[in-house]
Amino acid sequence: MTLLTYQVFKTVADIGSFHKAADILGLTPSAISHTISSMESELGFSVVTRSKTGIALTNYGEHLLPYVNAVLNSDESLKQVIDEMNGLKTGCVKIGVFSSVCTNWLPDILHSFREKYADVKIEVYQGTYDEVAYWIKTGVVDLGFLSVSSAKDIPIEPLYRDPLVCVLPKGTKQPDTDYVGIEEMRKHQFVTQREGTDADIQNFLKENHLRMESRYHVVDDLSTVRLVDKGFGICLMPELVMRDIPYDVDTFPIRPEACRIIGIAAMNPNFMAPAVRTMYNHILEHYKTI
Repeated sequence: MTLLTYQVFKTVADIGSFHKAADILGLTPSAISHTISSMESELGFSVVTRSKTGIALTNYGEHLLPYVNAVLNSDESLKQVIDEMNGLKTGCVKIGVFSSVCTNWLPDILHSFREKYADVKIEVYQGTYDEVAYWIKTGVVDLGFLSVSSAKDIPIEPLYRDPLVCVLPKGTKQPDTDYVGIEEMRKHQFVTQREGTDADIQNFLKENHLRMESRYHVVDDLSTVRLVDKGFGICLMPELVMRDIPYDVDTFPIRPEACRIIGIAAMNPNFMAPAVRTMYNHILEHYKTI
């Protein structure tokens, strides 16, 4: 199989359509279909299923995709090394981010990096912790921002300590302390996010035996705080998140103190394409505070 075969397979997997993949790659739909069929004949098993709703990967195709990504990433690394030897700063860097990094840090990262390396292409993928971790492991992205607790077996370089805070409807808290303790938290209904979106908060709740039942399980930070704003409960949030929240809520430190540690993660930090290494070092230089 050729690199073009791998590129066709990856594009079809990402897009879920022969016609759209053909437009992206500058080929005809029949050429895309023929390439996939030839690939399947050579492999001896099907990698996609075809239906009226589109194209989906088979179990074999899902298993194969990370290895195809690795081949394509290696080819990109080789091209970048050759360009670097010729004195050029080119290449492509794919970054996975979660919401608060996307809104607080990413614009500055993109602007400051492009000022120095205008010819490097940057692709951004936003998702939950679990999604970013999956993208790193499968080669969809080169680098990803994660909390240290959510990285698990992925190598991660800690960057920033982000305190957790308690968010309450405006005027709810009694003015007896300037923080919210565990016992006060027990008195309130909680608005929580679904598992995989707030690992550090879930860890805090478990460590402090806060076994409250929540009727509100949302995915994004803005929706969570909006429900608090409207009086449906309280929530815990990283301080960085609250910088972007437009709602009129009260925010207090918590006791015991807790934080999430944000880091930059990569599966092979000692083996990166030149453009990826340059971005990695750029992030460390500008955002590492611990």
